[in-house]
Amino acid sequence: MLLEAIILGLVQGLTEFLPISSSAHLRILGEFLPGAQDPGAAFTAITQIGTEAAVVVFFWRDIVRIIGHWFRALFGRIPRNDPDAKLGWLIIIGSIPIVVLGILFQDQIETVLRSLWITAGMLIFFGVLLGIADHYGAKKRKLEDITVGHGVIYGFAQALALIPGVSRSGGTITAGLFMGYERAAAARYAFLLAIPAVFGSGFFQLFKSLDEPGVFTLGETAVATGVAFVVALGVIAFFMNWISKHSFLPFVVYRVAVGSTLLVLLSLGVISA
Repeated sequence: MLLEAIILGLVQGLTEFLPISSSAHLRILGEFLPGAQDPGAAFTAITQIGTEAAVVVFFWRDIVRIIGHWFRALFGRIPRNDPDAKLGWLIIIGSIPIVVLGILFQDQIETVLRSLWITAGMLIFFGVLLGIADHYGAKKRKLEDITVGHGVIYGFAQALALIPGVSRSGGTITAGLFMGYERAAAARYAFLLAIPAVFGSGFFQLFKSLDEPGVFTLGETAVATGVAFVVALGVIAFFMNWISKHSFLPFVVYRVAVGSTLLVLLSLGVISA
């Protein structure tokens, strides 16, 4: 099972930050690996610790600055409307929806919402939605323009990623584009916003798996997490450079193609939902 875990870790690292849904790819790929079984929500959440660690490394200076300004503003050492301090608060506020909804719908997230029929539908629907947002969005607002209301909307958009096929970065970036933010600004906030939620979910599932073994052993999952971390570092650098020069159209086409193919395979009985 180690080889399968490495392959899934590689896919996790490749797809986590692209707006194509890493959880959908792990769910689909699991059907084609020996044993043909869902890797599980726990494996997905734990390996995301690796990809999120890559975010921390890549955006280290931003993170340190935001945390430092947040604490200084909290104790009155700098103005409370300091842009970085405000961003810190907005990351906290934006993280609330996914925490609340993740707890309320934990059973559904780990069972019925992992149906491949739902995954295929979400890939197509949110792919088209991303394309519309990218085409019609004003792309004028910068990260410092974010408001509390926008932060809440971003938060609920991120929470939709609890459903495989939506995409954490895709859902959040789509919301940002609809609200008129620049591609790079929407992506940067999406990556920063994901840090509390992903680490929280990942470590929760890690401790939970100590008593409830999943498809893979903890050792295999750890290897997959390490692979995901290394690959994700390169993907983040590529993606941030890409969106400063290109549209999201290739990702839209890819999502629709994968979702449509999945629907055909399910309809023909090649794979089971």
